[in-house]
Amino acid sequence: MSGIDPHTLAVMLLTLVAFVLFASEKVSIESTALFVLVTLVIGFTLFPHPSFRPAQAFHGFGHEALVAICSLMIMGRGLLVTGALEPVARRMAALWSKRPRLSMLLMLWGCAMASGFVNDTPIVVVMLPILIGIALRTGESPSRLLMPMNYAVLVGGMGTTIGTSTNLLVVSIAADLGLRRFEMLDFIHVAAIAAVFGVLYLWLVLPRLLPDHGSLMQDTKPRVFEAWLHVGEEALTEGATLADVIAKTGRNMTVLEVRRGDDLRLTRLPSLRLKSGDRLLVRDTPANLKEFESVLGFSLHDLETEKDGEKDGEKNGEEKHAEQQLAEIVVTEASPLFGSTLRYQRFAERFGLIVLGLRRAGQAELSKADDIAEIRLRQGDMLLVQGTADALQQVKQADILVLDGSLALPRSERAPLALSIMALVVLSAMLKLVPIAVSALAGVLLMLATRCLDWREVGNALSSKVVLIVVSSLALGSALTATGGTDLLAKGYLSLVGGMSPTVVLSTLMLLVALFTNFVSNNAAAAVGTPIAASIAAQLGVSPEPFVLAVLFGANFSYATPMGYQTNLLVMSAAGYRFSDFLKGGVPLLLIMWAAYSVLLPMFFPLQKLS
Repeated sequence: MSGIDPHTLAVMLLTLVAFVLFASEKVSIESTALFVLVTLVIGFTLFPHPSFRPAQAFHGFGHEALVAICSLMIMGRGLLVTGALEPVARRMAALWSKRPRLSMLLMLWGCAMASGFVNDTPIVVVMLPILIGIALRTGESPSRLLMPMNYAVLVGGMGTTIGTSTNLLVVSIAADLGLRRFEMLDFIHVAAIAAVFGVLYLWLVLPRLLPDHGSLMQDTKPRVFEAWLHVGEEALTEGATLADVIAKTGRNMTVLEVRRGDDLRLTRLPSLRLKSGDRLLVRDTPANLKEFESVLGFSLHDLETEKDGEKDGEKNGEEKHAEQQLAEIVVTEASPLFGSTLRYQRFAERFGLIVLGLRRAGQAELSKADDIAEIRLRQGDMLLVQGTADALQQVKQADILVLDGSLALPRSERAPLALSIMALVVLSAMLKLVPIAVSALAGVLLMLATRCLDWREVGNALSSKVVLIVVSSLALGSALTATGGTDLLAKGYLSLVGGMSPTVVLSTLMLLVALFTNFVSNNAAAAVGTPIAASIAAQLGVSPEPFVLAVLFGANFSYATPMGYQTNLLVMSAAGYRFSDFLKGGVPLLLIMWAAYSVLLPMFFPLQKLS
């Protein structure tokens, strides 16, 4: 150890700290990535190294991998907002009622194939409301549909160089190391064969392993009502104020309006002195409304009874309540709710929706509605809301993902144009006319020029988390390579697997990367693992391409934990999965894909000895 460069030890220690922080939920991924970047810059400024200049840590901001990743994320957003994927989803929903088993298989293959060319997250966001609607109509449990769909997207994303940001990152880093640049479809045949085993598992086995979690919307009756509380003379304490009455209910009663006489509307001041005959408009569950009536001694009247009389009021009241419906809102990174609170966003006032509860990823039950307004919302959080169809439509138009059981998706006349632009970008890269970073960036310009997107949508599509983690991971990988850390780690790994054949070394490396990617960022695991894989191949004296692909595939095996990939969190909340459900369903898939690639990779990319 005494002969090791202190810079090498410092960078390896920073890598370890970064992985621990990435795996921890106490520090955000963005903060960890920024910490890594700042530490590298300050460290190499104070303690210079001949092979790594501090400014090199910033090269990731202009790296072609980041340009391609961000451009494809923006284009995926364009497909989402124009509804370009709507026709396929609609046809699939129509077929489901007739041939559910066949529809399930077609859905899995469709998602897998689409994710080879479109960013994973837009596909999952499109499919979530469709599958929730199918579940409500057929009586199927959403939990047996959403996880297989999500895993199919992840399995298919490994098929091309643009399928995931991880693929782009590995391919670009390998090219930076002087290795042969992989073209878009170079390994699609390997991924397609492996996907057969994965999809069969998702179709035939996984739904049987998953619990039957019903949707929170299956009881579609409204759960909160408005009613009038009539203040009676015998129940009113002399001099009682509005604050006194609310306090008597344990401050659980929300008063929306106070009326006196026929049409006099009073300001809801806490000091307002109530009189006999006053009416309080309150909103709550039927059980709570009856409790308020009992505690206060006031008489409870239906909202419509006040307006139209007892008989007409009951009829109109039923119609009014029938107009109300339940829906689930899932918080995504592109949502204006992400990182904010409902009170700060004035959610209830803006949209006229009642928030009934919050379910955070990993929770089986709803949190009580009392405390939700001040909770800072995270990706994957799910809100149960009640409101009219018009209010829910208004929410959908505000870039918020709503699961209301509807099979309809937003679609504009520019959908075919957005789809054509995406096809042109992919075709240009496939035919090697221009690199994917160039064609994707040009595609973004075309989508803006044709008004498939506006700049607000571009901002919503970009993720600070992705940008920072790609940049910091590239910087960390470069520092490890420059200081000799990758060679040292490769030697250490080979000493542990000493005497094994290159095929076994390849397989164990893939499994090791897969384990890391389920607890730390897959991009970080890929960025650090790629130069190490190249060094292992060099020390074994074999071709490096299979080892680079082992890292690429292993870094995409993010099935076993909800934090393994961002779409895992989205389906976790929507279906009420627990951590154990991902272990139960994801670990077998990980082992199946690992075994398939361990056989297929050396078969199609032989481990040839280098002269």
